[in-house]
Amino acid sequence: MSQSNNTLSLSPYMTVKGAREAIDFYVKAFSAKEVFSLVDPMDGRIGHAELVIGGVTLMMSDEYADFGAISPETLGGSPIKFQIYVEDADPLFAQAIEQGCTELRPMKDQFFGDRSGTLVDPFGHTWIISMKKTEVSPKEMQDRWTAALQG
Repeated sequence: MSQSNNTLSLSPYMTVKGAREAIDFYVKAFSAKEVFSLVDPMDGRIGHAELVIGGVTLMMSDEYADFGAISPETLGGSPIKFQIYVEDADPLFAQAIEQGCTELRPMKDQFFGDRSGTLVDPFGHTWIISMKKTEVSPKEMQDRWTAALQG
């Protein structure tokens, strides 16, 4: 396999019903920064927007079924989850709930060394808010998980 000099970058791209409201929500709930939005001149939908959360670009649009852009609301959920790592997860978790997220799993110390909790936002996307508490090797992680499931 040949090596390339191309720089790779991966950015999640989400579709929501009500992208303008979602952008405003993510700014308040997750301290996102809006970079820009392109508004469809025909109907006012967001055709493309870019936000930055913790240095990562999150792209989004309103639904455009003719382009295959369908939201979790239309699909009945999404298998994709977003994980945010911060130095102190509890305040961001509380901020997101205060802004309208619903708690799926409470904040707690996890067997794999993180403290984390899981939320769903009003647009159907799932977010895991985490912080690293301790480094755990993959072997120790497996041993702890096995013990928890068998015990």
